[in-house]
Amino acid sequence: MHVTGARPNFPKAAPVLAALEKRGVRQLLVHTGQHYDANMSEVFFRDLGLPAPDLNLGVGSGSHAVQTAAMMTALEETFLAERPDLVLVYGDVNSTVAAALVAAKLGIRCAHVEAGLRSFDWSMPEEVNRVVTDRLSDLLFATSADALVHLAREGVDPDRMHFVGNPMIDTLLRLRDRFDGSRVVAEVGLPDEYAVATLHRPGNVDDPAALDRLVAALRATADRIDVVLPVHPRGRERLAASGLFDHPRMHATEPLGYLEFLGLVEKSRLVVTDSGGIQEETTVLGVPCLTLRPNTERPVTITHGTNRLVTPDTLADHVDGVLDGTLAIGDQVPPLWDGAAGERIAGIVVDQL
Repeated sequence: MHVTGARPNFPKAAPVLAALEKRGVRQLLVHTGQHYDANMSEVFFRDLGLPAPDLNLGVGSGSHAVQTAAMMTALEETFLAERPDLVLVYGDVNSTVAAALVAAKLGIRCAHVEAGLRSFDWSMPEEVNRVVTDRLSDLLFATSADALVHLAREGVDPDRMHFVGNPMIDTLLRLRDRFDGSRVVAEVGLPDEYAVATLHRPGNVDDPAALDRLVAALRATADRIDVVLPVHPRGRERLAASGLFDHPRMHATEPLGYLEFLGLVEKSRLVVTDSGGIQEETTVLGVPCLTLRPNTERPVTITHGTNRLVTPDTLADHVDGVLDGTLAIGDQVPPLWDGAAGERIAGIVVDQL
């Protein structure tokens, strides 16, 4: 049983589902409904060619406690009814930790895809989710070598750890020739050279003082290059009220589907983000990525790829460095980010089952 719930889960699950189907494994796909907006969920199933979920629990939004509790209650009923041999969870969202907790309490084996990533920043809800999920999981599928080191330091049995590569990159490579951001470019009126921004983390958009610094930095970026910002639902009102979109070269759009968004990213001059997954996607696409965070759980995107950590105060200087070519950007693709991670995961799952 695959448990997904939020936009970042879907491109990670798609290649695993496909590889297990080829091996004749009986599967059920559960969508908790953590992301329920059509542009945050339904369009991803369509773009990625995912089967319709066998079950949609429809939990919706709420505080971390309310949302996770609702998921655990619904997942417990589901697990008891279906009695899966293995539950596969993905990434670091609330759906992931909820499923791992319920599986552990019921004595059902759990596998965590994207295990071992660490930011060491306990103010991030995702860090709590990652650590708890890894502690409870029987199989840990790592996307990078540093993740194996973190797990080993935490005392994880090496037999439970498997370095498989990044299934999200499987999806990117499979669908790359279908990326197309031309509709958004035309509707917004973007020039040939533009930047893409994404912002949603509470540390950036919930604190008024932090948001003021962020808006000033983004406006300074827009002084240099047009910026298109698909607006995440959780930050829409605050960003609009901040006056960010009063800048003539700052362009807001609705959340975009997978193919449109990565079509925009692939053709962009640079990306400004606080997201985890986009750091990985830009590394493979060769697009400079400036991450507005003090840390990253994906350091391989810095050591091998195009990613740089920046602050609001240093963002404009880094943008200048990208635009004038003085900022050195890596061009290596991390090991095993080769489009075959889903096949590796499926092979291990079948052996375990």
